[in-house]
Amino acid sequence: MIPSAANRSIIRFKKTVIQVKRRRWTARTPAQLVKRPVTQSSPTNQKAPSLADAVYEALLSRIVTGVYPENSKLPTEAELAEDLGASRPTVRAAIARLRESGLVASRRGSGSFVLKRPDDSFLQFAPIESIADIQRSYEYRIMLEGEAAYFAAERAGVEHLDKMSIELKRMDDAIETGDMGTGEDYRFHLAICEAADNHFFVSSFQALTEVSLQAMDISRNLSSRSKQARRVIVQEEHHRIFNAIRARDMDAARMRMQEHIRNARRRIFEGPLS
Repeated sequence: MIPSAANRSIIRFKKTVIQVKRRRWTARTPAQLVKRPVTQSSPTNQKAPSLADAVYEALLSRIVTGVYPENSKLPTEAELAEDLGASRPTVRAAIARLRESGLVASRRGSGSFVLKRPDDSFLQFAPIESIADIQRSYEYRIMLEGEAAYFAAERAGVEHLDKMSIELKRMDDAIETGDMGTGEDYRFHLAICEAADNHFFVSSFQALTEVSLQAMDISRNLSSRSKQARRVIVQEEHHRIFNAIRARDMDAARMRMQEHIRNARRRIFEGPLS
């Protein structure tokens, strides 16, 4: 739990980011963004971010807004730990999460570097304070939906396969007509959770409805602004998931779903995949 003073500092930081929106923060240094140390304390608010989450969100926000530009070297772990008032292991864990998302690369003996930041248009579709939650939702969905697809391949009935097929066809049509197809995308993933025949998969997925729809909408809006081939690639991933489930290949279904969600995360935060 973060004490109130540090929590207020983070809130001020977020408000500043929202105010500048898509402008790069050339006038501010990292030390100015988080002025007070972030420390742990006894919990008083269940919704307050943990120390690890606060550090991760601060670093992610700085990358997204251009405080740390592409190809720039991040400050050392020791410098970030002092800047954010956190321990070096906590900073190291936050950098590892950024590395998993494809935003940062670490080179032995040289430090960590920003590989890529989202296009400026990204900020038109998501307020800066929601970006970390979108990242966290992808981390959770990789696990949740991967297992849902695994069991769907074993348990899906004809009615489940028909429902998936219908949503796939609607997404195919959306590509042809230029529609976003966000609702169809969501219902396809929901149908897979339903096919797993375990209500915990469904309730867990539905608990993520708001952030999942936001992420899907962002991804599809950004896709519509780039090459049409990008949307085709996304749809091919959906078809591979469906084909594995229909073939009753449980391991392949899990692998295809996890691959799809990892790619979706990279498409938003890293850019088009080669």
